[in-house]
Amino acid sequence: MLSIEDILQRNVWDVAEDPHIEIPKGADNQSGIPKKALALLCPAACYTEMGDELLFSYEGCVECALCRVITPKEKISWRYLRSGRGIQYRFT
Repeated sequence: MLSIEDILQRNVWDVAEDPHIEIPKGADNQSGIPKKALALLCPAACYTEMGDELLFSYEGCVECALCRVITPKEKISWRYLRSGRGIQYRFT
């Protein structure tokens, strides 16, 4: 059985220069963000807790929008990527 990592490695990303997801920097600005939930639930492991900070790497994002759903609207900026950018799923 394939692991999620094996499955994700089959995909191809055309990474945009500007991130499609942005979270505020600094512990004061990150209050109200479900850091632990984001770090545990993101299927591509894009979120990492570092002390009080939440680190995010958008390059491996699978565009599932889970972070947009579980984070208060004013705490995260999420937008669709320009056509042709982002993940290209490979199912073979």
